[in-house]
Amino acid sequence: MSFIDTIFESLRAAGDRPALVEIHGKERKTAAASELLGLAAHVRGFLKAAGVKPGDRVALFAPNSIRWVACDLGILAEGGIVVPLYARQDPKELAVMTRDCAPVLLIAATQELADAIAEAWPEHGQIALFDEVFAAEPLAAPLHDRGADDPVTLIYTSGTSGEPKGVITTRANVDYMIPQTAASLGEITGSRGAPDKVFHYLPFCFAGSRIMLWTQLHRGNPLMMSSDLTNLVQEMGTADPHYYLNVPALLERVKTGVYNKLRERGGFVFTIYAKGVAGARAIIDGKAGLGDRLFAALAGKLVFPKIKAQIGPSLEFLICGSAPLSEDTQRWFEIIGVPVYQVYGLTETTAIVTMDKPGQAVPGRVGHALPGLELRLSDEGELLIRGPNIFAGYWNKAEATAETLQSGWMHTGDQAEVDAQGNYKIIGRVKNILVPESGHNIAPEPIEQKLLEHLPGAEQAVLIGHARPYLTAIVTGKVDAAAIQAAIDRVNAEVPHYRKIRKYLHVPEPLTIESGLLTANQKLRRRVIEKHFLAELDRLYASS
Repeated sequence: MSFIDTIFESLRAAGDRPALVEIHGKERKTAAASELLGLAAHVRGFLKAAGVKPGDRVALFAPNSIRWVACDLGILAEGGIVVPLYARQDPKELAVMTRDCAPVLLIAATQELADAIAEAWPEHGQIALFDEVFAAEPLAAPLHDRGADDPVTLIYTSGTSGEPKGVITTRANVDYMIPQTAASLGEITGSRGAPDKVFHYLPFCFAGSRIMLWTQLHRGNPLMMSSDLTNLVQEMGTADPHYYLNVPALLERVKTGVYNKLRERGGFVFTIYAKGVAGARAIIDGKAGLGDRLFAALAGKLVFPKIKAQIGPSLEFLICGSAPLSEDTQRWFEIIGVPVYQVYGLTETTAIVTMDKPGQAVPGRVGHALPGLELRLSDEGELLIRGPNIFAGYWNKAEATAETLQSGWMHTGDQAEVDAQGNYKIIGRVKNILVPESGHNIAPEPIEQKLLEHLPGAEQAVLIGHARPYLTAIVTGKVDAAAIQAAIDRVNAEVPHYRKIRKYLHVPEPLTIESGLLTANQKLRRRVIEKHFLAELDRLYASS
C-alpha cells in the first residue's frame, strides 16, 4: 500500500475528527477528516474536467491552508505530479521553475498570485484559482494506482549557488520516509492517550515541511497551521503546541530576542538570567563552582520557567532542520527546559537522513542515520549517502544528476564528521569553502556560529575572504562596534592565524528573503550577499 493510500485510509477512518486547523490570530478554522476528503474530491473533479492526466505536472502556488492540503491530496489521488511554489518568492524566480517543468495547470490561491505569475511567465498554460477549483463537481473514484518509481512531487531546491533544480521524488522515496518519521515521533512523544498538539509554520513547498504534513496525516494526528507568518507569535500562543518544526534562524531569533528584552530590562532579573545561563553551561561542561550552581539553581526556579512559558506553556520539545543549529543555541533551549532534536537532510534525500534520538541528542550534532541508510565520508570529508530515500534525479538536468549521483552514492556537498556512537555533525558546505591568498581551506560556518555565540543581539554573520588577503565578516543586527570587536577578539583567540577575522562590516538591518539575500528557507545566499556588498567590502580591504 502506498503512502497516498495510507493517508486516504487514515482520513476515512478519522471521519468527523479534526484533521487540519488553520490558526488566524486568536481564531481557529478546523477541517474534519471527512471535510478534507470532500475538498480533495472537488479538486479531483476539476483536474478531470481540465484534462489533467497521470504523470502531468500541476503547480500549486499558495500559502499554507486547508485548501492547499486538499489540492495536494487531490493531485496525488489523480496521479499528477505536484510542483509546490513558495507564495512569497519573487515571481520572476518562480517563472524559471515553471518554464523548466512546464506544468499543464497552475493552481493559485488568489487572483493577485495568479496575476503575478502570469506577468512573470507570459507563455503560461492554464491558471485556475482556488474558488473555481473547489466549485467543480466532486469526483468519487478509486485512487490512481502509481508504480513505486513514479514521481509524486517535483520540489525545486532553494538555489543558494545557482539556478534552482527540480528534485524528482518518487512514491517509493516517500513510502520509505513516512514510517520512519512516524516511528521517530512516537519514540519521542510516547503514548499520551490524546492527539499531539502540532503547530506548523514552514511553507509546505519545502521537503521537510511536506514530510511533516504527510506524517501527521498518516498518523491521523491533527496539524495546526500558521495563516500569517507576520503574526507568528500570536498564532503560536493560540496553538499552544507540544512541538513544531523549525529552521535554525527562528530559534536563533528567539534566543536573541529573550536576551535583548532582558538586557533592556536590566537589574536583578537580567543578572540572574545571565549568570544562570553561564552557570548551567559550566555545569554541563563539568567546570562549575559553587557560584555557578547557585545562580543556575536560582535562575532555574525564578527565570527559566517564565521564559519557557512565554515561548510555549505546553511546549515539550522542538525539531530543527534545514541547516545545522549551533551548539550554543541548542544548549540554551535545553537549559530553559525545551529539548531540541535536530534532523539533517536535503530535498534530494526526501528531507531526512539523520535524526536525534531521545536521551542521545548531543548539541551541535544532527543525530544518527535512519534505519536502512548507508552513510560514509569521502577522502575530502564529504558526506555520501545510499538508500531508499535518494531522489530519482533532477528534472531536465542529466549532467547535474550524474554529478550528484555517482556509483549508487549521493554526494551531498556537505562536509561532515561522525563520532564513535554514529552521531553526525555537519561542518559546512564543500562549495562554501573559502580559500584566501594564504591558500588555506576554511569552512565559514563554524567561525560564523562562534561569532554569533559571542555576540548576543546579532542577526547574522557572513564570513568573507575567498581570494582575499585575509578574512573579514559581515555582521547584521542592532549591536554596537565595541561588542562586535569583543566577539571577534574572542573568536580569534580560539583559532589559528589564518582563520582570524581581521576586519568587519556592520549592517544594522538583517538580511531578508525579500531583499534576495536569503533563500526561501532563510539560508545565506553567499555569492549574492558578497556581490551586494562588494563596494563596501572593497573599501574595507583597501583601508589601512
